[in-house]
Amino acid sequence: MKLAIGNDHVAVELKKIVAAHLRELGHEVIDVGTNSTERFNYPISGYKVARLVADGQAELGILICGTGVGISLAANKVSGIRACVCSEPYTARLSRQHNNSNILAFGARVVGSELALMIVDEWLNATYEGGRHQTRVDMITEIERTGELKVALES
Repeated sequence: MKLAIGNDHVAVELKKIVAAHLRELGHEVIDVGTNSTERFNYPISGYKVARLVADGQAELGILICGTGVGISLAANKVSGIRACVCSEPYTARLSRQHNNSNILAFGARVVGSELALMIVDEWLNATYEGGRHQTRVDMITEIERTGELKVALES
């Protein structure tokens, strides 16, 4: 599988560990992150990875910054992207199974390298279940496309 990976200056070392792990698993890795510990603005990597995934140049993406939040917010601004911040494996698996997430994000200041690899493995090994979840993914896509949700909102 072809995966895009991006990071900011806080996550250089963890990105290298994750990228090496992905390559050991036989994946092709497109690294668009920084390799410098000098200040780097995470929206750049978030956007680059999201664009590669949205354009079909990568099947999935992984983003790492201090918390995973900022970089995922940037990625989620690209149409077609469902980036999820996950700090443990269970949420990572369900983000793929139920939300069809196409980008995984986590924080180098939040998870250590061993936990990061568990999160990545759980996410990669999960598959989208569709079915009842498709209705919800379609609703998210409608909001993304139109800025509105036209179904009756339940209270």
